[in-house]
Amino acid sequence: MEKTLRGKRLELLIPEEEIKRRISQLAEEIEKHFPPDGELVVVGLLKGSFVFVSDLVRELERPVIVDFMSVSSYRGTESTGNVEVKKDLDTDIKGKHVLLVDDILDTGRTFKKVLELLRTREPEEIKTCVLLDKPSRRVVDIKADFVGFEIPDHFVVGYGLDWDEMGRNLRGIYRVVF
Repeated sequence: MEKTLRGKRLELLIPEEEIKRRISQLAEEIEKHFPPDGELVVVGLLKGSFVFVSDLVRELERPVIVDFMSVSSYRGTESTGNVEVKKDLDTDIKGKHVLLVDDILDTGRTFKKVLELLRTREPEEIKTCVLLDKPSRRVVDIKADFVGFEIPDHFVVGYGLDWDEMGRNLRGIYRVVF
């Protein structure tokens, strides 16, 4: 059966099984990077990263503190370039190992601003992880330390990613066919 969202056809880009396999691999890469017995603060960017963060932290074999920030830069299908912090961290990250996690690295504006903000809080170390990387759209110089999948310039939904709040519940990642 063909999937649609807001009257547009959805084309499967990354199936759920492939996402799960890659998250397991990412967790192994992350485990190798951070000190073996150290606590890790995982900071997810809401709302898009919540599914990814949930699956990723369950693959980690270490003490993990999970916290979230809510930032906004999108209206509809386009990034506005303006970043607004709507919910800040509840956790003090000073002197801690931190992993900043987002669903997608697109223009890089939001990710870079959040990363700069977190660095002012003096963590021991901060690394970044994204499920999807769209380098063709980058307008600022930033790369994630851990990347799930590099994708072409498609507007995508599913696995937490949305189109005006719709589509987050899809198990795979889908390209919206405009």
